Amino acid sequence: MADYNNYHDMVNKHNIEKMRAVLAELPKFCKQFFRGIEHTTSTRTRLGYALDLRIFFEFIQENNLSMRKTPITEYPLSLLDQLTKEDIEEYLEYLELYYKDDKEYRNDERGKARKLASLRSFYHYFYTSELIEKDVASLVPMPKLHEKEIIRLDPGEVATLLDLVENGENLTAAELRYHRVTKVRDLALLTLLLGTGIRVSECVGLDLSDVDFRNGGIKIRRKGGYEAVIYFGREVEDALLDYMDERKHKVPAQGHEEALFLSMQNKRLSVRAVEKLVKKYASKVTSLKKITPHKLRSTYGTNLYKETGDIYLVADVLGHKSVDTTRKHYAAMEEENRRAAAKAIKLREP
Repeated sequence: MADYNNYHDMVNKHNIEKMRAVLAELPKFCKQFFRGIEHTTSTRTRLGYALDLRIFFEFIQENNLSMRKTPITEYPLSLLDQLTKEDIEEYLEYLELYYKDDKEYRNDERGKARKLASLRSFYHYFYTSELIEKDVASLVPMPKLHEKEIIRLDPGEVATLLDLVENGENLTAAELRYHRVTKVRDLALLTLLLGTGIRVSECVGLDLSDVDFRNGGIKIRRKGGYEAVIYFGREVEDALLDYMDERKHKVPAQGHEEALFLSMQNKRLSVRAVEKLVKKYASKVTSLKKITPHKLRSTYGTNLYKETGDIYLVADVLGHKSVDTTRKHYAAMEEENRRAAAKAIKLREP
C-alpha cells in the first residue's frame, strides 16, 4: 500500500479522488481523454481540466435544446462534431456571468482563456486520435490578455514586515496572543519565502529532512513533480535555525511527524493558513497593496533581477519552464534598465 505521509503524495491523492468524483458527472467518453493525458500531466492539471469540462457540459445542457433532456453522463462523443465555432463563442460569453445553485460566478479574460485552453486540449486529443472529424475549438481565438501590474513589496516594506513579525507591533490584542506562540515560526516562514522565492505549495510541502544547513539549501518539489535544490542566505539560515530549536520541542500530530512547518494543532501548515498569515501581517504594513504569498515571490524575483540583471538566473531560481514567462513578468524592469543604460553613455563632456 502506498505511503501517503509525504505531503505531495497526499495532495496527489486528494486531486485524484476529487477528479474521479467530477468525472462521474461527465460524459463517459471523457474517461478516455483523461487516460490519454495521464502520463503527460499532473493531477492538479487533470483536476482543473475536469472542473472546466463540467462547466462546459452544464452550459451545453442548459443552452442546447436538443441535449436538454439527456443526462450529461449519456452525451455521445459525436456531440463534439455537432457543436460549432459559434457554440464555443457563446460558451465564452456565458462564462462572463452565470449562476449555479443560486450562486453567481464570473470569469475575467484569464478565466476564459484557461477554460478555452482546457476545451482546446480536449478537442485536440479526440481529433488527433481520429475519433472526431472537426476540431472546432482550435478555430476560436484565445481571449486577449492584458498585462497585469506586478505587485511587490519595496525594500522598506520588506524590512517593516519582518520587523512587525518579530515584535508584533500594530497587532490586535487577540492577534498578539497567537503571535507569542507563532512568531518564531512565522518569521522563519516569511523570511524563507522572501529569501528564496519558492511557491507557497513548495513551502508547506517541506519536510525536516529537506533542509540542509551544511550546504545552505532546501530540497523542494516543483510544479510538474521534479525536485530542485534552492540555496538560501544568512538571514534565512538564522531564522530557520531559531525555528528548528523551537520545532524540536513540539510533538507533531500523527502523520505529520516529518512536516517542517506546523500549525498550532501540530499538523502540517496548509496553503490556506499561509495565505491568511501573510494577509494578516502584510495588511499592517501596506493598505494600498494586496499582498499574497505569490507577491512575496514576485518581490524576491524583482530583488534578484535588480541585483544580477540576469533574467536566465531569475527564471532558473523561480522554476519557470520558459525564460519567456520570466521576461513577461519583468519586462518593465528590462525597459527601465535600457533607459538607464542610454543615459549612462556620454559622448561629449558638458
